[in-house]
Amino acid sequence: MSAAGFDPIIHAPIRLQACAILASADKVEFGLLRDAIEVSDSVLSKHLKQLEEAGFISLHKAASAGRVRTWVSLTPVGHKAFSAHVTELERLVRSSAAPAAVAGE
Repeated sequence: MSAAGFDPIIHAPIRLQACAILASADKVEFGLLRDAIEVSDSVLSKHLKQLEEAGFISLHKAASAGRVRTWVSLTPVGHKAFSAHVTELERLVRSSAAPAAVAGE
């Protein structure tokens, strides 16, 4: 059983949710991402830092209407890692749904 696509960095629930949201958009504003995942700023920041250190996301600050906003996006490496992780999770689900061989049969 190969787990080549399984990524423990992405697998943590908050990071997995963030990657899923980011995979469907070019970029997402930090506050929107925080609200969608329903976590505090500090919790999201901690998880985004881990994704950024892995090279999976990029953060970009931009001024808008007198406020500085942080935008988050998946990098090409992040897209590839997230896709591989989802593929591995799907494989695990399929294998768990297959009838198991019973010893002695």
